[in-house]
Amino acid sequence: MHRPLIIGQGLAGTAVAWRLWERGVPFMLVDRDEPVTSSKIAAGLLTPITGMRITLSENYGPWLSEAVPFYRHKERLLNRRFLHARPAVRLFKDDQEPKKWARRDSDPAVQAFVRQRPREPLVDPDLFSAPHGGFQMKHAGYLDTAAYLASSRDFFARQGFWQRANFNLEELGATPDEVQWQGGSFSEVIFCTGWEAMTNPWFGWVPFAPARGTILTASAELPNERRIVNCGAWLVAREDGALRIGSTYETRFDHPHEADPAKLAALQTQIRNFVKVPVTILNQQTAVRPAITRQRTLIGRHPAKPRVAFFNGLGSKGTLLSPHFARRLVEHLLDGAAIPAAMDVAGNL
Repeated sequence: MHRPLIIGQGLAGTAVAWRLWERGVPFMLVDRDEPVTSSKIAAGLLTPITGMRITLSENYGPWLSEAVPFYRHKERLLNRRFLHARPAVRLFKDDQEPKKWARRDSDPAVQAFVRQRPREPLVDPDLFSAPHGGFQMKHAGYLDTAAYLASSRDFFARQGFWQRANFNLEELGATPDEVQWQGGSFSEVIFCTGWEAMTNPWFGWVPFAPARGTILTASAELPNERRIVNCGAWLVAREDGALRIGSTYETRFDHPHEADPAKLAALQTQIRNFVKVPVTILNQQTAVRPAITRQRTLIGRHPAKPRVAFFNGLGSKGTLLSPHFARRLVEHLLDGAAIPAAMDVAGNL
C-alpha cells in the first residue's frame, strides 16, 4: 500500500499532496511552516509571453489547460478563491523591443495569446509612460499562492495528512522496501524542499541554480487598472487591495532573506521609469527561487534508492508547472508511468 512521506509544502509539495489525495492515497506532508518562503511570497503570475526575448513560454497552452481546472477544483473544495484571471500588458522598455516583437507577432502560436484589439490607448497616459508601445496578452492572471498554500495546509491537517516539523535527514531511514521516519513507515519519501535540496547528499549531482528575489508590497493611485503591467518590472493590483511589484533576480547571495540594496534600488528605478504616479513602498519580502540550470524542472526516483523521490526546479513558474509535474510524478510512483528523459532526475545524473 502506498503512503508517501512528502518533505516540503511549497507549490511542489502541495501539488503532489493534492494529486495523491485525488487518487485516494494517504500521505504525510511535513513542513516547517515558515512565514516567508519563495512559494508563499511568490506573485503567482501566469503570463504567456515573457522574458527579454519576448517569447511564448514553452508548453504554456497545455500546461495552463491543466493548471486552471486543478486550481478551480481546489477553490470549490475549499470554498475560497485563489486563481484570478487578469489580462497582462507588456510595455516595451526601449526602441529595440518592438523590433523583437515584430519577429514574433505573426506566429500563430503567439497570436493565440494576444488580444488583437486592445483598448486605445493601451494604458492610461496619466498613469503610465509607454513611449515605445506594447501589447496585451490574454489567458493570463495570478494565483494567490499564500492563500492557496494556507488553505491546503489546513485541509490536509484536518485529514491528519500534515505535520509541522523541522525535518532532519539523519532521522530518515530508507531501505529497498520502505522508508522510516519518527516511528512511522512510508512507501517512499518525496523531497520537495526547494533550494535547500542543495544540501541533500542524495541529490548532489543536480545542477542547482537558485536565484534570490525580492517582491515589494506598495500602494499607488491606479484607478481602474486591474491588469498585470510589465515594463522590465511588473506590478499587479491584487484582489485584497495590495499592489505587488517585482522582482529582483540574484544568483549570488549569502543570506536567503536579505535583499541586495543595489538590486532593490534598481527595481524601484524600473518602476519609476514607467509608473507616473507616486508609488509608496509598504513592505518587502525576499526568498530564494528553486531553480535548476537551463530552467529545468526535474522529477523522479533516485537512481540507486527506489524509495527516494525528487521534485524541484519550478523556478518562477511554479503556479503554471506544479499541477502538471506533480501529476506526472504521482503517475510514475503509483502506476509506473514513464517520465520523459528531459524531466527525469535520474537521467540527469
